[in-house]
Amino acid sequence: MLVNTDIEAEWLAEAVRLATDNVANGGGPFGALVVKDGERVATGINRVTANLDPTAHAEVVAIRAACQALGTFSLEGCVLVSSCEPCPMCLSSALWARVDRVVFAGDRHDAAKAGFDDLAFYELFDQPRESWTMPVTRLSTVDGTAPFTAWLDHPARVEY
Repeated sequence: MLVNTDIEAEWLAEAVRLATDNVANGGGPFGALVVKDGERVATGINRVTANLDPTAHAEVVAIRAACQALGTFSLEGCVLVSSCEPCPMCLSSALWARVDRVVFAGDRHDAAKAGFDDLAFYELFDQPRESWTMPVTRLSTVDGTAPFTAWLDHPARVEY
């Protein structure tokens, strides 16, 4: 993929402006946009407190809006541009959306200095699950494969 750093700098400036404006409006300091073929498809701002939704990070909001605007769940051919390095949830969302690239301005250390958990979550994922403060365990008394069998047997499934 050919990269034009001047254009990307403009996209990053817009993401940072979105984030800064969101702070002025009572929201969190995060902004993002999705770009396809050099054109902005959608934007997102942090809506966690406004929507009472811990998943309403700017990147996720932008990904959701881009999918709606493009009428697809796959953002192949798109770039996710964020005012800050995406947290693990947002990075996973970008992977699931199949974006081609992620470009960001601030990083997880900048977010940590401002009181956000991004760095702590990245560090948590480097630790064995047994050491996490929130237990994540598999209970094998129920057949967890039944939904996957149903999926594989469903003739009209839409692969993603």
